[in-house]
Amino acid sequence: MAAPVEHDKRKKKILEKALSVFMDEGFENATYQKIADKCGITRTILYLYFKNKKEIFGYSIKQLLLSVEEHINSIRADNSLSSPEKIIRVLFVVFKLAEQNRQLLSVVLDYLLHVSKKDISPQARVKRRTLKLQHVLLTIIINGIKSGELKNTNIKKTKNYLYSFIESAIFQLAVLKCENLNGLKETAVFAVEQLKA
Repeated sequence: MAAPVEHDKRKKKILEKALSVFMDEGFENATYQKIADKCGITRTILYLYFKNKKEIFGYSIKQLLLSVEEHINSIRADNSLSSPEKIIRVLFVVFKLAEQNRQLLSVVLDYLLHVSKKDISPQARVKRRTLKLQHVLLTIIINGIKSGELKNTNIKKTKNYLYSFIESAIFQLAVLKCENLNGLKETAVFAVEQLKA
């Protein structure tokens, strides 16, 4: 019974250390050997856990997103908050994560550019990783319209409108190298105010 626990524990440590290699080296320059070296294991042992660096990278991002998903789901379930408050809190949680992981965002962009050079659409990969976040926004919007807290608008367009703030945050931090997202936060609050019924 102890073996699976140790296996999972080691896998998690590998993911944490691999993430630092990706952040230091970028996706293209991070090698399987550099990841193994950082973890203090051989490449052979690393292959027992992951088949390639792309899989390691995918799992690393998934680990990070799981904590965000838990947090935004708790916001969605909090009945003491109005729908507009929930939307702002969800956006701000994502903004905070983005600010804390700006270097990782650069690596993610590096990865997306890498796959797009191989004629692989990065859009499908991004959509798959952000599906739960978009679903949470959609649910809050639907519930807000039903409760009369939000205007009765096109739900999908409203979700896309709000999600564009998240994309803007990533662009501002990873590409424009902005110090913070204060201006975007103010704009997001203003936008949500416009959605109120």
